[in-house]
Amino acid sequence: MASTENFTVTVPTSIVHDSTLNTTLDNYSYYNFDNDYDDEVCNRTSVMQFGAIFTPVFFSIVVILSLFGNILVIVILAKYENLKSLTNAFILNLAVSDLFFTAGLPFWAYYHMYGWTLGDPACKIVNFVFSVGFYSSGILLILMTAHRYVAVMNPLSGIVSTTGFYSVLASVVIWAVSVLAASPAFIFTKGQDQNHCVYMSSYWSLWGIYQQNILFIVSSVVFIFCYSQIMCRLLRPTAQRRNKTLKLVFTLMVVFFVGWAPYNIVIFLQSLYFWPKLLADSKTVAGMCDRIEVLDYAFYISRLFAFSHCCLNPVFYVFVGIKFRNHLKRMLKSWGHSNRSIRNRQSRLTITSLTSGDEFSM
Repeated sequence: MASTENFTVTVPTSIVHDSTLNTTLDNYSYYNFDNDYDDEVCNRTSVMQFGAIFTPVFFSIVVILSLFGNILVIVILAKYENLKSLTNAFILNLAVSDLFFTAGLPFWAYYHMYGWTLGDPACKIVNFVFSVGFYSSGILLILMTAHRYVAVMNPLSGIVSTTGFYSVLASVVIWAVSVLAASPAFIFTKGQDQNHCVYMSSYWSLWGIYQQNILFIVSSVVFIFCYSQIMCRLLRPTAQRRNKTLKLVFTLMVVFFVGWAPYNIVIFLQSLYFWPKLLADSKTVAGMCDRIEVLDYAFYISRLFAFSHCCLNPVFYVFVGIKFRNHLKRMLKSWGHSNRSIRNRQSRLTITSLTSGDEFSM
């Protein structure tokens, strides 16, 4: 999985003989963390049951909302907007990115309920598609925040009204960087025995964790700097529509940090257990298992908030704008008009059928 999953204590066979495992670390041993479902040392049954119940339900809701919102964004853009605009290019790419991300969620829901039974190729492909959506979404939010900052601070800048070639170039660069960042999820994951879909080693698990942490740190710095500057500008007496915009900016920051900060803190704390440890007795390992259980629960809960971003992005980044709301109203009216036209046409056909003596209407 692109994000870190299920952490259990394992003992590297290169360091400790199998007899050590048979005694369940009654004396002393080296131990290391891996992200599979090995319950030799820590009993994680309750944690796994918790994830198997709540994760599929929540992910199902997120998938439905994300598909509806992001497909609607793409339809409105294609129908009413100029796709050569840099702003619209960002919005279109964000919707596509969220759909990539969403495509992985049903597989993770299935994984939590039944384990990974789809084989090694599917493990690699699903991880890769999910990771591409994850990283492209993060990169796009950074660029959209920077673009919004320039639009507010320097509205006459050429970047604000960029169209054509530069929009295409920006899109190509975004997806190229995202594919590069997601490539370890394709190369270094595998569908293991016992229905696992995980990284091949702790090294690549750490790589995935710290890569996500770095993306969050960069995003946080950009968000704090850009939106704080925007809020300072909007607080000036001469600023127009400042109350509504200030609320939106504040909401964006709160949603971002509430969603992503706990998740990144938890996976960073979990990563500490991936590093090789020195000798530990059974009492130390038992205490460690208790801490791991708390982190596992925190991971499941924080991940639910973090992964819901794919269905929240259309709301906060698209439909809060007057232009897109008007497009949506216009499209809904056109659909309503079409439905009325169909009903009127059916009514006329029914009347004609009755006057001609037919029993059924068309």
